[in-house]
Amino acid sequence: MLYRKKPVEVEAFQLSRDVDAIAPEWFTQAVIDEKVHIDRSLVDGHAVVYGCTVETLEGRMKARIGDYIIRGVNGELYPCKPDIFQKTYEAVHEP
Repeated sequence: MLYRKKPVEVEAFQLSRDVDAIAPEWFTQAVIDEKVHIDRSLVDGHAVVYGCTVETLEGRMKARIGDYIIRGVNGELYPCKPDIFQKTYEAVHEP
């Protein structure tokens, strides 16, 4: 049998080096709750974000700059590569 994914709205944002400035509240809360860990490295004496580690239902998953972080229908978080995100999702409106 063939199946089609039901249309469901999810919240998402694209991870960038300015994550502290652009992250939505739900992502910031996940960092506080230690469900997301921001990955940083030291470059010329400054901490630079290069990605994050997300605690998902399937275990820990890495996201890199440019990847999308999605908040699913039950509040679960997971990363998604940009090409897959563009094929799977379309903008509806800003929450």
